[in-house]
Amino acid sequence: MKKYTYTEKKDTRSGFGAGLAHLGRTNPNVVALCADLIGSLKMNEFIKENPERFFQIGIAEANMMGIAAGLTIGGKIPFTGTFAGFSTGRVYDQIRQSIAYSDKNVKICASHAGLTLGEDGATHQILEDLGLMKMLPGMTVINTCDYNQTEAATVAIAEHYGPVYLRFGRPVVPIYMPKFTDTEHENKFVIGKGIQMTEGTDVTIIATGHLVWEALQASEELEAKGISAEVINIHTIKPLDEEIIIKSVAKTGCIVTAEEHNFLGGLGESVARTLALNTPAPQEFVATNDTFGESGTPAQLMDKYGLNAAAIVASAQKVIQRKQA
Repeated sequence: MKKYTYTEKKDTRSGFGAGLAHLGRTNPNVVALCADLIGSLKMNEFIKENPERFFQIGIAEANMMGIAAGLTIGGKIPFTGTFAGFSTGRVYDQIRQSIAYSDKNVKICASHAGLTLGEDGATHQILEDLGLMKMLPGMTVINTCDYNQTEAATVAIAEHYGPVYLRFGRPVVPIYMPKFTDTEHENKFVIGKGIQMTEGTDVTIIATGHLVWEALQASEELEAKGISAEVINIHTIKPLDEEIIIKSVAKTGCIVTAEEHNFLGGLGESVARTLALNTPAPQEFVATNDTFGESGTPAQLMDKYGLNAAAIVASAQKVIQRKQA
């Protein structure tokens, strides 16, 4: 089994900042808007180099979405930036009516998603954003796993026409995906195409965002127990790469999905629908269980809510037993 290691940790929001800065230098149509969170969204470099292409909207997120939609009419490619809770729940009507329904080319970029927002607590820890956004017709939904993948995804969505929700986070996490490069090669970020991280025969583990690294650690623990796990990195929640999922489960016969999100409406439910329509198989969900979060460090919260390698290992063992029953 391929082993993944890392030499550095960075927050995924900094990957967004790097990608946005790259776009500032290479795509003159890209503009950025922020709701008074420039530092948190790591937009400083873009602003320094392109002050005329940045709009500080202030704490007026609904207004920001309307302005972004309007900017597309003139051919601009607006990237909005604020926390995930404010990027979705607070402005859902504006996104639905002014962006999704109108098929506007707006890139909704959301930091501080999920439990790993940490100490700010439940009011800021949105765990339903992926579900909210994937239900909007025409909305592409992406949830990246590390700094490099976030940088690459940020650049890729500028080339994709249509509304996009890009989700990333606050904490520092291992960097283990290939370094971003803006050329056509095998490591180029492809929207809607999952990545097979390891090969296995006993259980499929489908993970997204920060849980991809936990899934890789779980696969090593499972290997030590004599269990062969196939890990797939699903960075695009919608459109979902159904082909890679069906192919893997046809081999392993069971699946675990892992996400920093409510099990209601998230990646796991999309995978379950794919299986039900194509190749039904036992599935276990590593996700929050219809609950809000609470204040704590990211590590404490991920442990308490069962979003870690240990939970994935336990779920893999359980689903294998179900398969064999």
